Amino acid sequence: MDGIKVMVVDDTAFMRMVMRSLLEGMGHKVVAEAANGAEAVRMYQTVRPDLITMDITMPELDGISAVRKIKQMDSSARIIMCSAMGQREMVLEAIRNGAADFVVKPVQKERLLAAVSVAFDNTRLLH
Repeated sequence: MDGIKVMVVDDTAFMRMVMRSLLEGMGHKVVAEAANGAEAVRMYQTVRPDLITMDITMPELDGISAVRKIKQMDSSARIIMCSAMGQREMVLEAIRNGAADFVVKPVQKERLLAAVSVAFDNTRLLH
C-alpha cells in the first residue's frame, strides 16, 4: 500500500495540511486538495486518486453528497470520511453511501493508517 495517490478534501486549509503531513509521512502522495465537495467531484474525474479523505461538513456540497456523486461516477472509488465528534449519524449515512471507513478529528496517525488499510481490503464488503 505504499505510494497511493490521495485527494484530501476539507474546507479548512489547516486540516488539509495536517492530513497531507500524515499521509505523506506514511509514504503516500497527495495529488490534489479540494476545499468543498463540489470541487472534489469536479477534480475526481481528472485526478483519479486511489483514495479520498473527505470531510463531512463543508460549504457548497457536503461530504455525504460528494461521496454519492463520486460513487455514481466510479463505484470502486475508495473514500475515508473525516468527522468531528458527535457526527455519528452523518458518518453512518456516508458509509451507507459507499465510504469505506471514517476517522474522527483530531486525526490520529494510527487510526488513519487503519482506515487506509480498510479502504484497500478487497475481501471486505463495503456496501
